[in-house]
Amino acid sequence: MIKFAVYGKGGIGKSTLSSNISSALAARGMRVMQIGCDPKADSTSLLCGGERIKTVLDLVRSRQPFGLDDIVREGSMGVLCVEAGGPVPGLGCAGRGIINALEALEEKGAYEKYKPDAVVYDVLGDVVCGGFTMPMRKGYADKVFIVTSGENMSIYAAANIAMAVENFRKRDYAQLGGIILNCRGVENEEEKAAQLAEDFGTRVISRIDRSSLFEKAEAAHKPVVEMFPESEQTRQLLFTADEMLRIFGRE
Repeated sequence: MIKFAVYGKGGIGKSTLSSNISSALAARGMRVMQIGCDPKADSTSLLCGGERIKTVLDLVRSRQPFGLDDIVREGSMGVLCVEAGGPVPGLGCAGRGIINALEALEEKGAYEKYKPDAVVYDVLGDVVCGGFTMPMRKGYADKVFIVTSGENMSIYAAANIAMAVENFRKRDYAQLGGIILNCRGVENEEEKAAQLAEDFGTRVISRIDRSSLFEKAEAAHKPVVEMFPESEQTRQLLFTADEMLRIFGRE
């Protein structure tokens, strides 16, 4: 089983890419589980026809017994979907939902029951402390992939995430797997992403070109990989998935 986390600045398209990468891995014949670790709980909406599924934290707060069937929803292309959820706005720690979700999945034997070939953690990257580092910890993600564009704030957030991964590596946390360039059409975009990668001893594993196909697929509540299987964007997403597999030694 390969396990990796996708981090990136809010609004960079991280969840859209995570869902499409999950779909690309599924298209390669893998059993995939995507765990949304963003308090907005919208990581898996593309995989679930636009529906926001019940979150683990909501189920915990209900104080009613719940099982795996309440946590895990099978979505598009067979991807297994989980949402950690977040606190009531203004109250509590958003990272707590991540901790509760990952602990609940383990305690209830999710990995033994569903036997995923790949687990994808989709994590908000504006904050890299507390519960938001949970997917990096030993036993969870083995690699971290950072999504960035060439926009200055995106590069800045990506550098902070990469620095956190580097700092936590001494604690036997996940290692940095590489950078994914989600193009926004800004000047010197590829050069900026390449410099970021060089600064942290990694590489840009793929680039995803900006396209209206993403908006069209989102309007239909489907991943691009499913809705436009013959498109250049799907080719780029499949290439991204294949690069990830190569990094894990799974050709």
